[in-house]
Amino acid sequence: MTQTHALNWKDRLRASGIHLGISLLIATLAAGLVFALWYPYPYREISGGRELFFIVVAVDVVLGPLITLAVFNRSKPRSELVRDLGIVGLIQLAALIYGLWTVSVARPVHLVFEFDRFRVIHAIDVPEEMLSQTPPGVSAMPLTGPTLLAVRSFRNADEEASATLAALQGLHLSARPDLWESYEQARSRVLAAAKPAAELKRRFPQQAVEMDVVIERSGRPESALKYLPVAARKSFWTALIDADSAEIRGFIPVDSF
Repeated sequence: MTQTHALNWKDRLRASGIHLGISLLIATLAAGLVFALWYPYPYREISGGRELFFIVVAVDVVLGPLITLAVFNRSKPRSELVRDLGIVGLIQLAALIYGLWTVSVARPVHLVFEFDRFRVIHAIDVPEEMLSQTPPGVSAMPLTGPTLLAVRSFRNADEEASATLAALQGLHLSARPDLWESYEQARSRVLAAAKPAAELKRRFPQQAVEMDVVIERSGRPESALKYLPVAARKSFWTALIDADSAEIRGFIPVDSF
């Protein structure tokens, strides 16, 4: 290998390394957006946000520096080198924007009480044509993490039959803006449907230690907590709720259905 060739590769590796550092910094900022706002715990696990984000970012972080490694050459005219690096940057930026858009449309927007359970609703689950039926005071597509809502009672038998038929065809009741109501209006129904936390420990004694940790973090004694199952895209979890206020106090990775 000639000295010129060796220097060329050294320059390429240095440029690629700098590009990698910049890419990692941008990826870190993007992670803050995704995990602090769109997928706060436990939704990064319940809704698969963590895996989806890392796939998108891994491809983007690797893509740019590798292309830079291939195209960087100081023997090129400066204008040509700047043009090539600019194109690489644009390709990487476009890939990142598309990736973040993909993550955003899959983000959880609501945790909805649905008669005897909670269901995680994602932006892509809500029919666009029904967004205009969102109740006043409710943000249909929040960008700051899931909000607590509830499915209201049916107004008549016809509405119940229509909604049930749609649910059988794949449109969950919780994903319908026309059936949403504030969580406050459903607190008594939530408490009536929930079961004592002690019962959950009896059902799953092998996970009692993990449950005790979540119970301790809740700031409430076990006797003051109830539970309801949580249905999500990837898995089933359990929500611990305050037995007096129905406020959610924690989540446990247990399928309590």
